[in-house]
Amino acid sequence: MKTRQIEILVGLFMAAGMVALFFLAMQVSNLGTISGSEGYPVKAHFDNIGGLKVKAPVTMAGVEVGRVTGIGYDQEDYQAVVTLSIYNQFDRIPDDTIAKILTAGLLGEQYLGLDPGGSENMLKAGMEIRLTQSALVLEDVIGQFIYSKAQEGAK
Repeated sequence: MKTRQIEILVGLFMAAGMVALFFLAMQVSNLGTISGSEGYPVKAHFDNIGGLKVKAPVTMAGVEVGRVTGIGYDQEDYQAVVTLSIYNQFDRIPDDTIAKILTAGLLGEQYLGLDPGGSENMLKAGMEIRLTQSALVLEDVIGQFIYSKAQEGAK
């Protein structure tokens, strides 16, 4: 009888561990974010989005104000088009805001950061953020560094 109780407790402990691992995996992959907040769509064009992914956070002053809901390609401008959903409670974002693709840590995931402008007009549903700064691609930076060192060596 005693071994049966131990087996049941071990089984419950294993089941709880599996559930905890599932929720941890959901949080790490940004799929576990349950946000009842509806938002208004805003678009932004970038020359290079790097490793930005759908469901990446959109932050302003370190506070999450929305999520990336779509990534596409504009064949006329040859640019990436990022669609974001800004949560409805953040309805006082100036329309001259700057959108930057940033990296969490040295090699962390990429997210979209918004720097507010000074305009009196606010972003509304369907508007476009015109001022953008593309992702910093580490390979390009290293290539430029190596190229500049090679030029110094040639002189």
